[in-house]
Amino acid sequence: MIRKLRAILVVSTIVVLSIVAAPAGPATAQIPVIDSSNLVQNVLQAVRALQQINLAIQQLQTQIAMLQNMATNLVNLPTSVLNSLESTLARINGLINQAQGISFKVGATQTAFAQYYPMQYPAGTSASQLYGNALQRWQNAMNAFQTTLTIQAQIAQNVQTDTATLSTLVGASQGAVGNLQAQQANAQLAALSAKQLLQIQTLMAAQYRAAALEAARKAESQEEAQTAFTTFLGTANAYSP
Repeated sequence: MIRKLRAILVVSTIVVLSIVAAPAGPATAQIPVIDSSNLVQNVLQAVRALQQINLAIQQLQTQIAMLQNMATNLVNLPTSVLNSLESTLARINGLINQAQGISFKVGATQTAFAQYYPMQYPAGTSASQLYGNALQRWQNAMNAFQTTLTIQAQIAQNVQTDTATLSTLVGASQGAVGNLQAQQANAQLAALSAKQLLQIQTLMAAQYRAAALEAARKAESQEEAQTAFTTFLGTANAYSP
């Protein structure tokens, strides 16, 4: 409709200007007299109307482009890996909670350490109690090493999955059609990085725990040996003739 109106106005303008510019011939009674000033005014009004229509069209086109950009920027990213990241961390947390021996809880650790790793044994401690505590400390160390190895194996498996996840997120980020998709892709990349850091922290905690329990076992063995030796010797008055 707008294009037809433009064409009509242009043709009308050309026709009117050609009439105004035509040389004046002898007037006859059959040809009406044309008021050239009115024609010029009408042409100018038509030109101004056409200019206003062009301006309105440009404004509409600008508004349409803005709406299209807004709609594009609000499109959600079709790819989401958050559930996968959460399930991976849940598996690692499950391994931590399944740890045998001394747990990763503060209260339980303090209680078990006070029981099996005392600073010194009271006089007269039986050999069976010393042996039982030593066996428990050995089991605690072995359980800690087993937990560390299990977490290492789980993280090694996660690395393979993370490689595919990283490739998916990078492709989604590069192919984002709007700001929202780009932001969502970057947020998921940050979540993947945070998950990997949490994995490293968990592994370090397990390794330090195993190393600490082994060092405590060795230190407690010395105290236990000293207690056993003292118990064996007894007091200076142990022998009576």
